[in-house]
Amino acid sequence: MVLSDFCRKKIFRFRMFGKFDRSSSMHKRVMVPRDYININDIEDNADSLQRSLEQDITSPPWKLSLPHVLVATIVPFLFGYHLGVVNEPLETISVDLGFHGNTMQEGLVVSTCLAGAFLGSLMSGWIADGIGRRRSFQLCALPMLVGASIWWRVCFWVSTIPASMLALLMAFCVESPQWLYKQGRTEEAEAELEKLVGGLHAKAAMVELSKTDRGDEVDTISLVEMLCGRHGRVVFIGSSLFALQQLSGINAVFYFSATVFRRAGVSSNLANVSVGVANMIGSFIALVLMDKLGRKALLLWSFFGMAVSTVIQVLASSLPASGPLGFYLSTSGMLLFVLMFAVGAGPVPGLLLPEIFPSRIRAKALAFCMSVHWVLNFLVGLLFLRLLEQMGPQLLYSIFGGFCLLAVVFIKRNVLETKGKSLHEIEIALLPQEYS
Repeated sequence: MVLSDFCRKKIFRFRMFGKFDRSSSMHKRVMVPRDYININDIEDNADSLQRSLEQDITSPPWKLSLPHVLVATIVPFLFGYHLGVVNEPLETISVDLGFHGNTMQEGLVVSTCLAGAFLGSLMSGWIADGIGRRRSFQLCALPMLVGASIWWRVCFWVSTIPASMLALLMAFCVESPQWLYKQGRTEEAEAELEKLVGGLHAKAAMVELSKTDRGDEVDTISLVEMLCGRHGRVVFIGSSLFALQQLSGINAVFYFSATVFRRAGVSSNLANVSVGVANMIGSFIALVLMDKLGRKALLLWSFFGMAVSTVIQVLASSLPASGPLGFYLSTSGMLLFVLMFAVGAGPVPGLLLPEIFPSRIRAKALAFCMSVHWVLNFLVGLLFLRLLEQMGPQLLYSIFGGFCLLAVVFIKRNVLETKGKSLHEIEIALLPQEYS
């Protein structure tokens, strides 16, 4: 009975959206008029799908998509590596360049890289929409290769190895089926989906893509329309999540933890290892709980835990730095901060935003949100040491904790739980009432 109902739903979807003409070449763009439906083809495809579903209604085989996922993981590795690589050699760089002790110039060393990231994020959405996701990844590897070769330290140019791997291996990965479908290249989109999830699930995914397609919408969208039109609310939610992520102060920890720990009498090597282990443990917890608790729950508990950790650091800063209690509270508070960030506030926004952004605006909306991310990241990196020097740790960590609590309230009121929902359902739920 359950199988029969499931099959009927699939048949209904095929009757609603039909199939695309397969007679054209793989490289020819095909857009079937919406008023044309070949009933015989629909019934044949529906019957075929029903028979296939009776044989296999399991999840898509993960082995097909695993190689592509492994190549894609090089991107977040490079992202995280370039964020934290300046942490250890910062003091040595400041000595070599003659501004050791100048907190503003030390912050500028960190922020220079972030300014470049901001400029890149402004163009990324248009590039991704213009040349596709796969070529965009290959293109982004080139500045890493050139920039790393300019620096004189091993920790910078060693990143050329994964960057080269990304550029080469991405040539063997699939192009984004959704981008191909958006370009009208439906045959290629289905072929790429078959490589990722197999033939049966590819057909169901194509039906899902057809549901999110808007034939009455133009292909391009202006920045003003994206921010002030029907999608303004969802872009506001996405950019606010990235803003609160940065205003929590997390990247101050990643950039300057070695400096802060060194002032507390802890070696920089031990500090870096401790922060890395805490980050890794939090990431594994997020991996296990992401689809069990949901995105919203992880975000709420993550920011709340970060707020608690800032309270611990404020208490630690009120105690004598040379005492054991102050030392243990300070280090444990910082490690708890990193751990709780990795549980939700770190990974969830990057996963949630592609889910809540409609395909029409996804690349450009992500580019805008990332530009907000990099601007605030730049300011935190530039000003943290100076603010720590001028305001003291108690007030500064209290401000960070306040932003974490603000994030809890914002998420509770505005963020939609996307676990178990299709992209079409998410898009409808987030549209303003007048567009629903």
